[in-house]
Amino acid sequence: MNAQSEPQESGHAPVNGIRMYYELHGRETGVPLVLLHGGGSTIDVTFSKVLPFFAENRRVIAVEEQGHGRTTDRDAPVTFETSADDVAALLRHLKVEQADIFGFSNGASVALQVAIRHPQLVRKLVFASSFTKREGAKPELWEFMRQADFSNMPQPLKDAFLRVNPDEQQLRTMHDKDAERMRNFPDVPDEQLSKIEAPTLIMLGDQDIVKPEHGIELTRLLPNARLLILPGGHGDYMGELVMTRQDNAYPRLTAGLVEAFLDELPQPFTFPEDN
Repeated sequence: MNAQSEPQESGHAPVNGIRMYYELHGRETGVPLVLLHGGGSTIDVTFSKVLPFFAENRRVIAVEEQGHGRTTDRDAPVTFETSADDVAALLRHLKVEQADIFGFSNGASVALQVAIRHPQLVRKLVFASSFTKREGAKPELWEFMRQADFSNMPQPLKDAFLRVNPDEQQLRTMHDKDAERMRNFPDVPDEQLSKIEAPTLIMLGDQDIVKPEHGIELTRLLPNARLLILPGGHGDYMGELVMTRQDNAYPRLTAGLVEAFLDELPQPFTFPEDN
């Protein structure tokens, strides 16, 4: 199949004082799948390798967060909570009553907040390569964030941003706001997690920035959670374009596993009867 998916529709929605960029891919029926990219990224950076597989079978809504790529900025910090409210407003703008939400890295933290703040909008949740408390990430992430500066922002992220938005000042502002958000990462209270009713797939790589034991912990905190650990580092399993090899075979496998979770009907567990 074609390695790219061209949007059937794209545009900017006026939400909460910004113009939020979105793309529509795939089929026009069924529960849509909303894709939320990683920090400092664009739709293309995070999802270009895996999105075409999702678009074969379902409606896909891909968006860019406040100040990222083609979405305008506001005179306020970028937070997971405000970005979740932006996603909810976008879905209302598109007249979507309920969706599946797939967030990667910082996008997963946004997706989690959508489930917490707007639970009626979320049918199922995919929480990929992220964490709900600082101790859930490996120490080297926080060491990197302490030293984060525009000068050491990965060049592929800079290039990807400027391909869709040539405004270098917005790129620098986006970096600084994202870095500040992560340096001040707030733990999500366990009691909030325990109230999330949407079936949730916790997904990470076995060499991810997330500790595997944190993934296990999340399956115990969220009432309807499953855990999927795939080989590789941060984003390898999706073919994310910054940290991974671009020729790996995982995007198709990952899409299939995620779709199996999304399409699975809930079934109560019962022990088999003795013969």
